[in-house]
Amino acid sequence: MNETGVMIQQSFRNIYCVGRNYASFAEQMGNAMPEHPLIFMKPTHSVEKMNSNSLEFYGSRGEINCEAELVLHIGRTYEKGIQIEELVDKMTIGIDFTYRDVLNKVKKRGQPWLPAKGFPNSSAIGEFRSFTSDSVLQNDFKLRKNREILQVGNVKNMIFSLQTLIDFIAENFGLGAGDLIYTGTPEGIGTLQHNDSLEIMWGEETLGSCQILLK
Repeated sequence: MNETGVMIQQSFRNIYCVGRNYASFAEQMGNAMPEHPLIFMKPTHSVEKMNSNSLEFYGSRGEINCEAELVLHIGRTYEKGIQIEELVDKMTIGIDFTYRDVLNKVKKRGQPWLPAKGFPNSSAIGEFRSFTSDSVLQNDFKLRKNREILQVGNVKNMIFSLQTLIDFIAENFGLGAGDLIYTGTPEGIGTLQHNDSLEIMWGEETLGSCQILLK
């Protein structure tokens, strides 16, 4: 981990992630639709910025998936009844990397998802932009792999709205300044190979890119 990566980690607090928040993704993976938000967490050590750099993973752990998501940055302490425009100060697009074979094993055993979701570099983020509810409805987010579009998503297709997510997380776990929320991924996740290139986009703007290195 380089010095920049350490600085990025220190600037964030809790990292909340939402599973199965797009019906299209649940259908692709053969999962049931959730009745309430499915929340898991990652350590801050998992965060790494995508700035034309290389991200390393262990190819020996099996299939590795990349899942593009809208990421919210919380700008102040949550108060009951607060609206998302008052709470979220900026957003970006990120990638939730997953060791899929490991996840299948721990789920089968009823164990926590941390080994499959919380490893170093598993929470990639792009450059932040100002947040408004209108902008996230008007713009799609995209993930390109080797210059080909892999995923296209929009919050209007979420099972649980952004407001529902922040209320649920705050009431059940707490929510404050510096927290991140990965809001879920749509269909189209892909399997990574050594030297794959990834690019995350907000509308037609690139917010980050990286190259995948498998050890």
